[in-house]
Amino acid sequence: MGSFDDQPARLDDAGFSAAVAAVTSAFGDPTRRQIYLFVRERPDGVTASEVAAKFALHSNVARHHLDKLTAGGHLEVSVLRANGSGAGRPSKRYRSTAQETGLPAPRRGDDLLISLLGEALARIPADQAESMAEAVGEDYGRRLAGQMSPGESHRSFRSALHAIADALTAHGFEAHAEARGGSLALIKESCPFFDTARQHPVICAVDRGMVRGMLAGLYGETVVATESSRAMGDDACVSIV
Repeated sequence: MGSFDDQPARLDDAGFSAAVAAVTSAFGDPTRRQIYLFVRERPDGVTASEVAAKFALHSNVARHHLDKLTAGGHLEVSVLRANGSGAGRPSKRYRSTAQETGLPAPRRGDDLLISLLGEALARIPADQAESMAEAVGEDYGRRLAGQMSPGESHRSFRSALHAIADALTAHGFEAHAEARGGSLALIKESCPFFDTARQHPVICAVDRGMVRGMLAGLYGETVVATESSRAMGDDACVSIV
């Protein structure tokens, strides 16, 4: 999975921390987070009408979310006239500025590599494949934690989990943390591995390893248990920690 190995090297420690903070600071609610991910996956940009149709929103509400993300520096907007002339109502098109923040938008090449990784894991005995996938994810998660808070002492468990949710969102997941009984849960409603995971669920071990590795780096060694998985037909991927 080349994109995993490449990403930490693109930014210095301070730059990566600033980029993650910039991506997540404007997300006042889950809908805005979903809209950001939707725009980020479309290099040609989107209109408020397209966002409204996708998320069943009034066009004014969709425009409000897009303008908030633009004001925070997460999107850029261009204004076009109908037929390229000065007549007619102008149309705004919003595009992600992820390249400028240093967090790259998803690429088709990444999808191919994830698919090939799934095929490779499928050729290894199941127990070995899961162990290998989780180890790869954990190693990357530890490196990522070092980029997120270089030289920082371990933080509280709750703040570490929220930081992990933000970092996962910046990497293409749609993640948030919430309380569940006497535990905390990490909820991921979108996953860059999803298409491959439906065929090869073992790849979900990479995700679990990433969470465990980031927790180890930000808080301490912690047991991460999978409660549900979209790859297995559940509504969301839920990790209990």
